[in-house]
Amino acid sequence: MLRLPVQQMYDFMMEVFVKIGVPEADARICSDVLIASDLSGIESHGIGRLKMYYDRIKQGIQKPVTKIDVIRDRYATAVWDGNHGMGHVVAYKAMQTAIEKAKLYGLGAVAVRNSTHFGICGYYAEMATKQDMLGLVFTNARPSICPTGGVSPLLGTNPICFGAPTNLPYPFLYDAATSISQRGKIEQLAREEKATPEGWAINLQGEAHTDTQRLLKDLIDQTASMLPLGGTDELSGSHKGYGLSTMVEILCAALQNGSYLNMLLGRDESGKAAPYRLGHLFVAINIDFFTEPESFKAISTDICKQLQNSQLIPGKDRIWVAGEKEYEKSLEVREKGIPIVPNLAKNIRAMQEEIGINLIDC
Repeated sequence: MLRLPVQQMYDFMMEVFVKIGVPEADARICSDVLIASDLSGIESHGIGRLKMYYDRIKQGIQKPVTKIDVIRDRYATAVWDGNHGMGHVVAYKAMQTAIEKAKLYGLGAVAVRNSTHFGICGYYAEMATKQDMLGLVFTNARPSICPTGGVSPLLGTNPICFGAPTNLPYPFLYDAATSISQRGKIEQLAREEKATPEGWAINLQGEAHTDTQRLLKDLIDQTASMLPLGGTDELSGSHKGYGLSTMVEILCAALQNGSYLNMLLGRDESGKAAPYRLGHLFVAINIDFFTEPESFKAISTDICKQLQNSQLIPGKDRIWVAGEKEYEKSLEVREKGIPIVPNLAKNIRAMQEEIGINLIDC
């Protein structure tokens, strides 16, 4: 498989963002977030997402210049309106504000409405861990997940992210959808021309849906659903994934008087493409207000190490903690480059041709 150097891909994304109207400083934030995803091995949210932002800006449903309105700002909290700008920029500035508030008050939280897709949650939680703080990030998303006992796609994949500093080479960084798979993984499977694993999605008759290309269309048409963590049955824990997804939906809509469920379809009443109006919540917790940061990190590190060194199940050779795989993957990607599948190469060529650049030969 073709692999391209990290810096070359970063420069390419910077150029594309700037060419379609994103200010250079904002383009740098967007490119940083996407590269961080590819470095972590999360190919569903890296360079593979660039064409989506490119197309949405061209459609006029996402604004390249980000204008943030402060709706409320009270001590440790704030509510912002992202006005359909670049989600990465909104998220970066929101978490930075939450961190600054946490320096003053011990806790900082910024709720956002009318935003757009911002890449991986982990990038923003790690902003907090680098400041010896805890970071929590939540976002709602386009409807694609059915409730336990149902088949209608109402909830988003609604990720939960928690970051904590350690004395390891990486923070403890949990970043995961509340569904069995995130929608971006389905899109990645489509680029790789692979089937969707059975148990990830169902049609309106409750039957397994494994045709990836068809599934993406059916999710838009709301004739298929992806499944919450735990699948379709309470016996396997479906109610837990469903409950967590609903929790995120509430946090990312009710606090900021924002949009939710089918209001996030990205279509107006006539069916025409419209902004997605996503909601987010960013929380920073200043460890120093509770205990000494070094004491905290000693304990968080010991917890991780005890888990890593615990007894293995037969046939397994290693136990991981959240953030560890991504750290090791980043070392590999920096050395070997970012993998470029044929359909991704096709998108890169299309963008280069349309905006008149030739930075990548693929």
